[in-house]
Amino acid sequence: MKITLRRRSLLKGAAAAALASVGTFEVIVAAAREVSKLKPGQYIWVPEKSPSGPVAIIVSIPDQLVHVYRGGVRIGLSTCSTGKKGHSTPTGVFTILQKDKHHHSSTYNNAPMPNMNRLTWSGVALHAGNLPGYPASHGCVRLPLKFSELLFGVTHVGTPVIIADDHSEPSPVTHPGPILTSLAKNEMATAVAALDKKALPPKTRHDGMQHSVSVLVSSADREMYVLKDGVILAQGKIEIERPHMPLGSHVFVLVGAQGDGGSLHWHATSHGKTGAGDSPQKVIGRLRSDPALAQKVANEMHPGLVLVVTDKPAHASTRSDRNFVVMAQDTLPSNAALP
Repeated sequence: MKITLRRRSLLKGAAAAALASVGTFEVIVAAAREVSKLKPGQYIWVPEKSPSGPVAIIVSIPDQLVHVYRGGVRIGLSTCSTGKKGHSTPTGVFTILQKDKHHHSSTYNNAPMPNMNRLTWSGVALHAGNLPGYPASHGCVRLPLKFSELLFGVTHVGTPVIIADDHSEPSPVTHPGPILTSLAKNEMATAVAALDKKALPPKTRHDGMQHSVSVLVSSADREMYVLKDGVILAQGKIEIERPHMPLGSHVFVLVGAQGDGGSLHWHATSHGKTGAGDSPQKVIGRLRSDPALAQKVANEMHPGLVLVVTDKPAHASTRSDRNFVVMAQDTLPSNAALP
């Protein structure tokens, strides 16, 4: 078991022995926290726990920690530094819009921001930076340099990032899903079978790459928005069973086909106000899209497709210029660290 901690000397005695010998990631995390939590700059990286699958990232602002899941299994945990007072990091759901390994800021004296994963076009990103042990950035999420490099190596444009005050562990969900339930049985089977021929979007862009597709469902709008590489491909009305009941805030990441019955396998993460809305399994069964819209999504499906469900409206204050974010705050920081 590989354990990566920047300051190994801080983990002494029995605690250090426990960290070196345990066989599960969760025990490692518990032991590290018991010592006095991970110190600024420390991180844990165990990619062998889940060698493949779609990646999802959760940033916990209260804990100043970043959790990395691959295939629904946590493979990384790192300290971070989010926005300081007056430059707070917005909470909500984002997808990575751009990657730049050697980014420099045009706002802050050409400051280096290595291994940048951009979350908004107005200036919020994940990147390497100073970690003093408390929120200190201009809105970005700063990471230890080596951890940011490891994270950069597993993300792709379209990888979901949840920045929240609370969240749940990803849970498996198997269901035809809102994007296919409106299709005829033979159409559904054809769309699901086609997934076996598709791969995750590549970590770097190139000709012939798998495009990144995201789907946003807003109960406030009763609309579904389909985005391909950040551009709205289609949108249309969606029906919601028991519309008086909130859906809650959920992120579903498509893993692939499940068995021979035309079902899809998702990993779902809930966030936002605890207890608000249905469980992910119930939510995905409450949604029905127009058959024509469902067919468009079915044609674009791929492993790693992101489905975001929210009770918020999808208007200018919750969407960036290109691609979408679903924010708990109405506006982004006015002086974010990226151009």
